[in-house]
Amino acid sequence: MIDVTIGANDRYCDRVSRRQAIRIGGGALLGGLALPQLLSLQALAKDGRRQRAKSCIFIMLEGGPSHIDMWDLKPDAPAEIRGEFEPISTNVPGTLIGEIMPRCSKIADKYTIVRSHSHRDNAHQTGRHWVLTGYAPNFPDGQARGEPFNELYPSIGSIMARELGPGGPVPPYVEMPNPLGPGGPGFYGATYAPFTIDADPVQPDFQVRDLNVAKGVDDARLELRKRLISEAERIGAGKSFTGRAKTMKTFYEKALELVTSPQAKEAFRIQKEPAKLREQYGHTSIGQCCLLARRLVESGCRFIGIDHGSWDTHVDNFTSHEKALAPPTDQALSALLIDLDDRGLLDETLVVMMGEMGRTPRINANAGRDHWSQCQTVIMAGGGAPRGTVVGASDKTASYPTTEPIGIADLLRTVFHLMGIDASKIYYTPVGRPVPIVSGGKVVNELIA
Repeated sequence: MIDVTIGANDRYCDRVSRRQAIRIGGGALLGGLALPQLLSLQALAKDGRRQRAKSCIFIMLEGGPSHIDMWDLKPDAPAEIRGEFEPISTNVPGTLIGEIMPRCSKIADKYTIVRSHSHRDNAHQTGRHWVLTGYAPNFPDGQARGEPFNELYPSIGSIMARELGPGGPVPPYVEMPNPLGPGGPGFYGATYAPFTIDADPVQPDFQVRDLNVAKGVDDARLELRKRLISEAERIGAGKSFTGRAKTMKTFYEKALELVTSPQAKEAFRIQKEPAKLREQYGHTSIGQCCLLARRLVESGCRFIGIDHGSWDTHVDNFTSHEKALAPPTDQALSALLIDLDDRGLLDETLVVMMGEMGRTPRINANAGRDHWSQCQTVIMAGGGAPRGTVVGASDKTASYPTTEPIGIADLLRTVFHLMGIDASKIYYTPVGRPVPIVSGGKVVNELIA
């Protein structure tokens, strides 16, 4: 099933639901370089882009993880700010992170900590939309349950699907176990919609139900249906599909590709992984989603979005982070980066982990931390990003960046740069409005290895 709706399972504090190069002929040699190579290098030098990553795994910690408790501790701040956790050393001299992330402390040489990400939207739905699309939302936060979103702008996954195209038998854009949130194909249309698994790979009976032909439909019947569709299209040759008919035709074609591809089915069979490796990732939702994401990367998927929540810790922030939230995330992220690196995939796979916001430095009366988007931490690894570094810094209370803030447009433009995508490219909406992939911002050079 191709699903672009918002799920209605989990709720947050606001009570809302969420759910390459161009080949040129010629063989003249100039100084040891063939003319096509020389022209290609000149073109790359001109626009500054070179694809480093082939795939992106984007882990969205929905609700807003506490940067001051995980990645940017302030042990010298007053008690009402610094909280209960202590910083610990990592395997990168001089870099400290929170004691609730012990596994990540041992592999800090594989990722970069960005401590100066900042934006101005403190709400869940609208904040996620902004983070995932680069554009301010055109709907209010806190819509009623089940109310559709007015989504104009395509999300980062849809953009990668359009710009890079399929890399193998699996869909180029996959989300699991739920949609990432507001932000789908937007005006790009159903062709670039995500394939949402809508099932959790940690479950013993996990399967992607839409990879199987409907019960009672054998190969002969399936082939007959395909021929009937082909005949209907032949009869209607010259007549273009529009509106809902066009959307349904796109969904049918995508579904047919999946159910008739043994390679696609194999990619989703996480049960084929050794039990020991599954244990290393952790038998948790985020752990098994990360393991499945690695399998999809191997099968050529361009963008895998992992939804993990809820980090909206207005009450009892410290127990929630220490007992329920940080341990599975610490295990999953560290296992993913080690596994990708061991397989030689990390350099061509960009991993990004963040929330739509951080948490307030000051602890509230309920031992919780509230919404805080003015400063948060983003983790980046692989795909041409540097290893073992810290980019940016925050003030003494982790309230605001003390270095130049890295905004949403800056972060997205940098991600697209690493993926070899021209973020200044313009597409036009159905009414002719020009919309660049990213409006404003600049590539953060410190995030390019």
